[in-house]
Amino acid sequence: MNEGARPAHVAARDIAGGHFRYYDYVMVAFVVILLLSNIIGASKRSVIDLPLIGPWPFGAGILFFPISYVLGDVLTEVYGYARARRVIWAGFAAMLFMILMCIVVVALPPDQGWTGQAAYEQVFGFGSIPRIAAASIVAFWAGEFVNSFVLARMKLWTQGRHLWTRTIGSTIFGEGVDSLIFYPLAFLGAPGWTTTNVLVILLTQWALKVGWEVLLTPFTYLVVGFLKRREGVDVFDEGTDFSPFRTTV
Repeated sequence: MNEGARPAHVAARDIAGGHFRYYDYVMVAFVVILLLSNIIGASKRSVIDLPLIGPWPFGAGILFFPISYVLGDVLTEVYGYARARRVIWAGFAAMLFMILMCIVVVALPPDQGWTGQAAYEQVFGFGSIPRIAAASIVAFWAGEFVNSFVLARMKLWTQGRHLWTRTIGSTIFGEGVDSLIFYPLAFLGAPGWTTTNVLVILLTQWALKVGWEVLLTPFTYLVVGFLKRREGVDVFDEGTDFSPFRTTV
């Protein structure tokens, strides 16, 4: 098909065995951003001085984690719910391995004379990364499936029109579920985190993530348009089984 031609409206069930040129790249980007956001950004509480409000805390992971939701929107919009489901499970497996690696590496006895064990335990120890990652796995799994489901259903309801309504609408629900699960599980009762801190960060992160989605809407349009033209299809989830536990496309 000509790369500049209008993508064909295709039901997801009709392309079960189809091959896509860019699907694997989007999957890799999604998983990489997911892992790095949880390793580097999730556990740091930062603060910004807002005019008329004063110091306002926020989680540093907000800077990059929402990109995974944008990519989740792109995956569902371009390739359909079933292929997005495979990517969500790939991210789930990668995060499980990350937890296992943190536990094993921290538990290994340090060589005599190596002085980095205490810092390593503080950053990657069982009281930090594994709890955060475990909370993130549950929140990520639930939030991403809600996000993908809402977007796929809204695409059918809108007959593929008004992309912005479903990318923002799905993020409101998906990120809401993600934040409601993640922050209490990850930080409630943790050293340096009061209940008020958790609630303020939860609401702030949810609002900022939705705001990020709004700001990145032009970028989402560009990526979705590019991929649909290059792949030559516009997938609609007509007749799709929306169970998160299926493994087939």
